[in-house]
Amino acid sequence: MSGVFLGALGVVLFVGAWYLAVDVLQLPRFRTLPGPTEVIREWLSPHPVYGTSIFTEVYYQHIWVSVRRVTLAFVAALVVGIPLGLLLGWSTRARQFAFPVFELIRPIPILAWVPLALLMFHTREVSVVFLTFLAAFYAVTLNTLLGVQSIDQNLVRAARCLGAGPATLLRTVVIPGSLPYVFTGLQIAMGVAWFSLVAGEIIAGQYGLGYLINSSYTTTRYPTIVIAMATLGIVGFASSAVIRLVGRRLMAYRARSIGG
Repeated sequence: MSGVFLGALGVVLFVGAWYLAVDVLQLPRFRTLPGPTEVIREWLSPHPVYGTSIFTEVYYQHIWVSVRRVTLAFVAALVVGIPLGLLLGWSTRARQFAFPVFELIRPIPILAWVPLALLMFHTREVSVVFLTFLAAFYAVTLNTLLGVQSIDQNLVRAARCLGAGPATLLRTVVIPGSLPYVFTGLQIAMGVAWFSLVAGEIIAGQYGLGYLINSSYTTTRYPTIVIAMATLGIVGFASSAVIRLVGRRLMAYRARSIGG
């Protein structure tokens, strides 16, 4: 309960500081921003002035489109990134061959990929999913690779001495040993997926929370910008919490298996 209380207190203090800066003190760099009173009133209004609230269908349509894109990209990153990370971490030759290319491409910003994504896929929807996939893919692959490299080689040698073949070694030593790193990578990947999704939706999207932020700015619907940003934070927090929950359960199962 103390953790929940402290988390709630942090949110209250943040909103309070926002309220003081915008509505009370009207600080020079904050006075033009929408305050929490205006945003909450718009967010909870059955008849929102700017057209977006919890009572409007379009609000949930934007959320659904963004969640669907992130889910597709995240699953693709998981399916591609984990096996590639295992391969790069386990095989020296594969790492020497592929890792330089991986490291050459990884620093390229997601926004730099937008023109090529549109040229490659010809549709905005697939382009946005691809851009979201890229950021998550890097995080999953790199953390899986580090997880494999972190495994104690004495465990590997012991398993081989007991007659474990490559498949058994992978199943009983490599994958369980790298799981903590893998789930750290999945949490990072989920965060950067939402980050890159917004960038893709601002430029190439037609629906979604990123698109809503950009269209609200161009039409001066400033409270809607904050509503979309807050919604991104809530949905992103929830998705990362699901990954943490699954990770804790798998780690507990792994600990019981090792203990047994």
